[in-house]
Amino acid sequence: MAEDWAHRWTRAAEELVWDTPWSRLYTPEEPYGRWFTGGRLNIATNCVDRHAEREGDRPALLWEGEPGDRRAFTYAELRGAVRTAAAMLRGLGVGAGDRVALHLGWLPETVVAMLACGRLGAVHTILPTPLPAEALAERLDDFQPKLLLTQDGAWRHGTILPLKARADEALSAVGGVEQTIVIRRTGVDVSWYAGDRWWHEATGVETCTEPERPEARAAEHPLLATPMANRRGRPVSAVHGTANVLVTASTIHRYGMSPGGVFWCAGDITWLGAQVHGVYGPLSRGDTAVMFEGTLDVPNRDRTWDIVERYGVQTMVTSPSVVRRLRGWARRAPDQCRVSTLRRIVTLGEPIEPDLTRWLRDQIGTGGLDIADGWGQVELNGVVRLDRPVDATRIPEPGLAIVDENGATVASGERGELVLTNPWAGMLRGLEGVGAEDAARHWRRYPGSYATGDVASYRDTGDPHRPELIFHGRLDQVISVSGQLVSLTEVREALLAHPFVADAEVCERSDPRLGRSLAAAVVLATGVSTDNTTTLARDLLDAVREVLGGLARPRALCFVDRFGPELSAEARRRALAVLLAGAGEEPCTLTWDQLLAAAREDPVPGR
Repeated sequence: MAEDWAHRWTRAAEELVWDTPWSRLYTPEEPYGRWFTGGRLNIATNCVDRHAEREGDRPALLWEGEPGDRRAFTYAELRGAVRTAAAMLRGLGVGAGDRVALHLGWLPETVVAMLACGRLGAVHTILPTPLPAEALAERLDDFQPKLLLTQDGAWRHGTILPLKARADEALSAVGGVEQTIVIRRTGVDVSWYAGDRWWHEATGVETCTEPERPEARAAEHPLLATPMANRRGRPVSAVHGTANVLVTASTIHRYGMSPGGVFWCAGDITWLGAQVHGVYGPLSRGDTAVMFEGTLDVPNRDRTWDIVERYGVQTMVTSPSVVRRLRGWARRAPDQCRVSTLRRIVTLGEPIEPDLTRWLRDQIGTGGLDIADGWGQVELNGVVRLDRPVDATRIPEPGLAIVDENGATVASGERGELVLTNPWAGMLRGLEGVGAEDAARHWRRYPGSYATGDVASYRDTGDPHRPELIFHGRLDQVISVSGQLVSLTEVREALLAHPFVADAEVCERSDPRLGRSLAAAVVLATGVSTDNTTTLARDLLDAVREVLGGLARPRALCFVDRFGPELSAEARRRALAVLLAGAGEEPCTLTWDQLLAAAREDPVPGR
């Protein structure tokens, strides 16, 4: 293994505080390898305590709620809040290895709970606030938490989501949760049951019995679990280790994303990228992290630029989908005084189109804004590569290569599967769920490499060390929508579960305004009336949203007379993608003959 590779990882790890230094950097061991053998550290020490001891008055969190309320925490105040929350959790019986589910939006208490769990060695997961009760119950049943944290209600686009009520309904179908801690956020009335406690009362004790210095944990002690898109209808979650998260988050933050200063990750906290790069990254470096609870068009579509101006944001991280919305909302570019502090924008989660990059650079930054695009995966703990990093010499080389089905490197311009040929410290530490075995194939396809499942190609830039990486989608039936993975199989199964549907297909489509989105085609059951296709389509799409959430809701739907045996499932999806590429949100009607004709024009028939 290259000496420079090991040197960079060593330097990255040495920038953290270790209670016990590791004895060996990396051990090649199936399937993921072992990192930092013998090392012990604590995430709260590295993200809070060490900064509080040196510069306790430095702002750590600048938080703004959707209705406009604001709160700020210095590092000294954040340290006190984390210690108090850890003492509360410990008093409720939570210890190392126990599981805590956070059914929370992006609140200061969410960040405090994440760090308090890490301080104790408890494993946490963050469950999306829009989940309906049935889907929430499934997530809880998969994760098996000892304790649940939720809110009375959550603000979302000017309305209140009834989180506590949904949690109560979900818990009635799931066993094992011993306590529910409720954060008072909106003031709505909630039902109360045995084991329920208010956060403000549980953390409002006069004295804190939590030790001054947190107990060190083994380097790979599990820190968090995050659900991945289901494979073939089978759930699977990735479990990430403490040092694995810390080392990569800290390194990518400072040398990939931000040279320092006020940092804002404009994304949903349930997105792993927001947790790693919006919380652990900036806090591990002692930076100031801006956090926003709601949607960026409330109360108006200038909210993004209001936040940048109010807090002096210097680096902003978001997804291309958010940038597209910002461009669509903009009648004109914001006044330059409002974005005068902004120096850098980093996009994650999906490829960004050149015209979006130009809009950011020319209209928002008037030519002086640095734009970078990052690639990574849930399995790899977020971002691995940026096309314009802050300092490329300090980021360990993942050894990206593009190979054919036999593992041979393809020529420049040819498509193949993207693989990592070097070990990556952020690699997950385990897979959970009945779909884990199916997901584990990424470590078996090419000996000595990790297969990403992404189809890509290289474009020559004249610099042999920095060719342009072009992405062309996925090998499996999982796509990235607004930075989060969505399973086409899951969406299809949700449609098939509707009594009006006899058959269904779901495909990915590219929209110049919205980016990647889903489109669906259904064959209706015998006897179902088509007198009002608009109402019927809305019912079908709403059923998908209720089960899987808003990102999984197809943006276009068509009704097809039948699906014949002439095409494979993949060829059928490709034909639908062609026919529905320009479709609006109003339902349309297609025939099977039209799909066959589109498939015949496909340059890769039968794939």
